[in-house]
This record gives sequence, C-alpha cells and structure tokens, in this order.
Amino acid sequence: MLPVFALLLPLAEIAGFVIVGRAIGLAATLALVVLGFVVGSFLLRRQGIGILRRMSAEGRSGTVPGRELLNPAMTVIASLLFIIPGFLSDILAILLLIPQVRNLLWRSIAKRFVVVGASGDGFSASSRSEFRGRPGKPGDSKVVDLDEEDYHREPNGKSPWSGKRLGD
Repeated sequence: MLPVFALLLPLAEIAGFVIVGRAIGLAATLALVVLGFVVGSFLLRRQGIGILRRMSAEGRSGTVPGRELLNPAMTVIASLLFIIPGFLSDILAILLLIPQVRNLLWRSIAKRFVVVGASGDGFSASSRSEFRGRPGKPGDSKVVDLDEEDYHREPNGKSPWSGKRLGD
C-alpha cells in the first residue's frame, strides 16, 4: 500500500498544480506554494524544538507521553506537510490543525497503543496484563526483559559440570 501511495501522491500533487494553475494563474499558484512553505517553516520552528524537548524531559522522568503530546506532534506533522510543495499535502496539513480532527485521530490511534510501564520491582500489574496481549488474560509473551543479574552468572563451583572441558 505504501509504494502505491508514494507513487500516486506526486502524481496527484502535479494534477493539483495543473488544476489550480488553470483556475488562478501561474503567479498566484506559485505564491500559494511559497506561502505554504513559509507557514510550514514557521510552524516547524515554533513547535519542532519544543516538542523534542518535552518528549526528552518526559522520557527522562519516566512518564509515558500521551495525549498532551499529540497536539504538538500533529502540528509538527502538519508543518512538514506544508513544507512539501503541493495542494493535497497542504489540505492534509490544514486538517491536522483542526482540533476535532486531532481528537478523532487520537481516538483511532489510542486503541492501537499498548503502553508498558516499569516500576521499581519490575512491571506493574496493570501493565503486565497489557504486556501479554489482552488486558486481564494470561498469554505468552515474545519479549523477555532481563536485568543484568538475570543474564550474568558467576560459575557455580558445586556443579558436577564445573572444571570439565568438552570431550572429557
């Protein structure tokens, strides 16, 4: 699906240039493209660094980023879409700046997120059930999280296998 989208988007953007260029003229079409670039650059400069700092701070403090980071993240995505020359990407960017569209996206995306939080003594009970797949249902996990003491062992001198070499 992604290769088809990657091929069709530039073709649709070119078709958009032709349609808008015929309707409003070459100079106005180019002015709209430059305006989109300027707006995107401004939004990216305003939100881009700030969201990276907030995500970094929340990661250092151990909190899980959630909905409060969705709005700035969507603004960064919208600014990148504005920077891409074309009218379809600008329409998508404008849609991402509308709060109701962001809420709709959050509702659809939030269902797909599974957040596993770690406490000081391992996984918490609520995150452990989410970690296994379905909340409250035991299941097999494909991920094993080990601490250093879990995978680092000292040789046991009392073992019947200690001191023997392969082939002895």
